[in-house]
Amino acid sequence: MTALQIYVSFPGTAREALGFYADVFGGELALFTYEEFNRSDGPPDAIAHGQLNGAVALAGSDAAAGEKSVRFEGLMLSLLGTAEPAVLHEWFDNLAVDGRVIDPLAPKPWGATDGQVVDRYGLHWLIGYELQS
Repeated sequence: MTALQIYVSFPGTAREALGFYADVFGGELALFTYEEFNRSDGPPDAIAHGQLNGAVALAGSDAAAGEKSVRFEGLMLSLLGTAEPAVLHEWFDNLAVDGRVIDPLAPKPWGATDGQVVDRYGLHWLIGYELQS
């Protein structure tokens, strides 16, 4: 890996969350349990490490007992210009299911199209593009 990658500690929802992101973005998802990693600091079926590789790369795990899980303030995961406009609209719409649209994905006065959504797992996404003329 040669780029920044987000690693999220989920509050016992890593399997569900990472599966959701695989459904939204596509790609290959690998999940490994605490039991597979010989960890005893959580339930054997909890996710010790999960990795989504594809157009959007994301990794995470279930927080162990006493560890903090995801909480973001003042942070957005930016997907500006990372795919064709139709794909970005699809991702935005899928992330919005059971989430909260902060700013609709729409043309803005400065000429770009962008929007913000907080998905059902609490991740805040900034998605948009500029049309090439």
